[in-house]
Amino acid sequence: DDVTVVSFGDNRLVLHSPVPFKKEFIESKFIAPLQDVLHNLTGDPITVVVVTGEYTAPSTSTSPYDDYTFERFIVGSSNKFAHAAALAVSQRPAAENNPLFIYGNSGLGKTHLMYAIANVLRRTHPEYRIIYVKGEDFTNELITAIQEGNVQAFRNKYRMVDLLLLDDVQFIAGKERTQEEFFHTFNALYEAKKQIVLTSDRPPKEINTLEDRMKTRFEWGLLADIQPPDFETRIAIIRDKAVKMGVELPDDVSNYIAENIQANIRQLEGAVKKIKAMHELMGERITVSLAENAIDALRTENPGLNPTPERIMEAVANYFYIPVEQMISQN
Repeated sequence: DDVTVVSFGDNRLVLHSPVPFKKEFIESKFIAPLQDVLHNLTGDPITVVVVTGEYTAPSTSTSPYDDYTFERFIVGSSNKFAHAAALAVSQRPAAENNPLFIYGNSGLGKTHLMYAIANVLRRTHPEYRIIYVKGEDFTNELITAIQEGNVQAFRNKYRMVDLLLLDDVQFIAGKERTQEEFFHTFNALYEAKKQIVLTSDRPPKEINTLEDRMKTRFEWGLLADIQPPDFETRIAIIRDKAVKMGVELPDDVSNYIAENIQANIRQLEGAVKKIKAMHELMGERITVSLAENAIDALRTENPGLNPTPERIMEAVANYFYIPVEQMISQN
């Protein structure tokens, strides 16, 4: 009973015992069965290590998600409700807002809010098992589990968590086996009073090939939408990104970026990065002219920023889950 968990992460469980002979006893009797149990629970191979004596856990590397906190989320009129809903979930998980369904176009902060919830609960409930997964990856994991005859491990992994974050849930629509598995996973977690957070590019009722029983369950909790940020919020985001990157932007440059990039926060960040790079690598002064060149360069690097008839047709076809050929045919 004096054996304690030092750390659990990166597929590695570290236990500590102050008595050397207990370390040897655990290693000889319990390591193998413990690793088997953990593998069955998580679906991943887990290495168990026992240490003894004076031991200090190594500092963990910074998670790439650590910057995605509520403090770093710029709140404006377009996202205020979604922010408040996510904050409430982080403070009262599996209460009245379960599931939380956040929807909106790409690049507006849905995933940021997901990570922010996870970061709060990692601190306040260190015992929580938390899984973040994209809808597409959930499907691919299931396919692999079916191919390997290991579906039960897949089920154990997702049905024994305290917080499930499923990003871009629209990708499971139209996939019968994936929807079936997620339906039962959802029910198991909901009945066990575990928090579920979902994101999508549209509300459940507009995900055309999503089963009605899934749409109904997604609407059991709270729906929160995120709209493109208004001009003032875009300015605040640009200034925040500039401070974080250590670059000083004159007001006219910030205004120019905000006026020319309106629908995607990631593109705002990309513009600031491009301006910083052109300033530092080419020695150019940060001016509106430089900002104009930077945004033009971004459009060249990412042609998706320039709508063409072909890209518009592709976007519409993707939205309604039909091939472009069928959309423009005689049917």
